[in-house]
Amino acid sequence: MSTLPKIAWIGLGIMGSPMSENLIKADYDVTGFTLEQDKLDRLTAAGGKAAGSIAEAVRDADVVITMVPASPQVEAVSYGPDGILENARPGTLLIDMSSITPQTSVDLAKAAADKGIRVLDAPVSGGEAGAVEAVLSIMVGGEQADFDAAKPILEALGRTIVLCGPHGSGQTVKAANQLIVAVNIQACAEAVVFLEKSGVDLKAALDVLGGGLAGSTVLMRKKDNFLHRDFKPGFRIDLHHKDMGIVTDAARNVGAALPVGAVVAQLVASLRAQGDGGLDHSALLRAVERLSGAQV
Repeated sequence: MSTLPKIAWIGLGIMGSPMSENLIKADYDVTGFTLEQDKLDRLTAAGGKAAGSIAEAVRDADVVITMVPASPQVEAVSYGPDGILENARPGTLLIDMSSITPQTSVDLAKAAADKGIRVLDAPVSGGEAGAVEAVLSIMVGGEQADFDAAKPILEALGRTIVLCGPHGSGQTVKAANQLIVAVNIQACAEAVVFLEKSGVDLKAALDVLGGGLAGSTVLMRKKDNFLHRDFKPGFRIDLHHKDMGIVTDAARNVGAALPVGAVVAQLVASLRAQGDGGLDHSALLRAVERLSGAQV
């Protein structure tokens, strides 16, 4: 019989499904819940178990992991009579891997403590590819002892795993991550349009740029998206729009100026308003093309 902790996984989207499957591959007993039956079918096909409700999923779990889109969804699955806090056992470790506001994480940790439930905020970076390959960067907020307990689980999901400070710190670092990623994608998109309008071979240009100081994980991961205009969502514009709202609000609260970030936040919002919210965030290229006179 396995001595590994039993895991309940709530949220089986683009990121949650491959992440939960990586835990199954690492021999964890995973019971999942989500609203879409096809996602539950995928989990059971991978060797997990499907639950009919949050309460059923978490009742016997040692660790509960949530991976849902935003703060409202974290609150919806955590609070109330059918939520995690009312149905998980005292001593359970709740690891929220969603990207939400730092304050939501702080509030959740306080409410959970009243129930004897330990909490870590542990948002991730790396997109769908990082989730599939189990090479995510995981930024964690919470207590050292809880981080130490969670570390073996997180090591089945990611490669860079760091305790960043107390509750909410993981979300603050994730907000900074999303700022850097958005600005980087925007710069890459502008470079692509500039290169193409200049008549340069785009693939050759991106290859050489990737080998120099301009190289980045963003350029490496998104190069094919730019080359082939393939904007199948690995991380949707809708979600990056949410994250840019988090970082701009958090920065305002602490008095940090984000002049470039504010502009990119508006460009992300504009792309979403034009109906491209369901596309990958590399679709920022479409916005630059429109500004440059292309019909896309």
